[in-house]
Amino acid sequence: MITGASSGIGRGLARALSLKGAKLGLVARRADLLQEIVEQIALSGGKALSLPADVCDSDSIRAAADRLRTEVGPIDVLIANAGIGATNDAAELRAGEVAGVINVNVIGAANSVAAVLPEMVARGQGHLVAISSLAAYRGLPKSAAYCASKAALSAFFESLRLDLQPRGIDVTIIHPGFIKTPLTAGRRAQMPFLMEVDTAVDKILGAIERRRKSYAFPWQLATFVRAGMIMPNFMYDWISRRNSFRE
Repeated sequence: MITGASSGIGRGLARALSLKGAKLGLVARRADLLQEIVEQIALSGGKALSLPADVCDSDSIRAAADRLRTEVGPIDVLIANAGIGATNDAAELRAGEVAGVINVNVIGAANSVAAVLPEMVARGQGHLVAISSLAAYRGLPKSAAYCASKAALSAFFESLRLDLQPRGIDVTIIHPGFIKTPLTAGRRAQMPFLMEVDTAVDKILGAIERRRKSYAFPWQLATFVRAGMIMPNFMYDWISRRNSFRE
């Protein structure tokens, strides 16, 4: 079951997983785009089910999971990929926009987990995957809502891992860098190590298949971001103010 499957990483993961023989439940709000992907997958011999739903609506996402279990079978893997971005200088902060980003990126993921987890626990097996971001590690300019949401998402899934691993359920947190998706389209700023969707999807699937606890890429940018976690604040602030990627 993949949320946010109508575009970007979610769409790429759906197409790649179908070629590996996975039976898919694809979740997004845009039913027309989901149906288009389902038809493409069918033409290549795969099986996918369109599940129009809003991850912010817990009843909606639970109904989608129930339908998938009924029509296809037990849900082995959830990829919580649905997410939105926001780009604003803090001086123009809008509380409603912050709440919207948190609602989709964090609460939406929690709703998705709640829709599949009871059955995974009962079976004693399953795999939860969160598509977070390198932006989870430290705050970035013009990215307060987005960074906060991804930091919360990563911490949420890390806590899940500690609770669920003894119950036979794996948890993987993916921290990608810049990928050519609708989320990064239209930015004027240069984005270092910008990656094609297909390349990113291959890396993500490799981490999922190996059931890695956490995976950050590309390694060059991930190394710099991790170094930022131990930098003194004055040094981190000096570097970050001169390298805003949210323009």
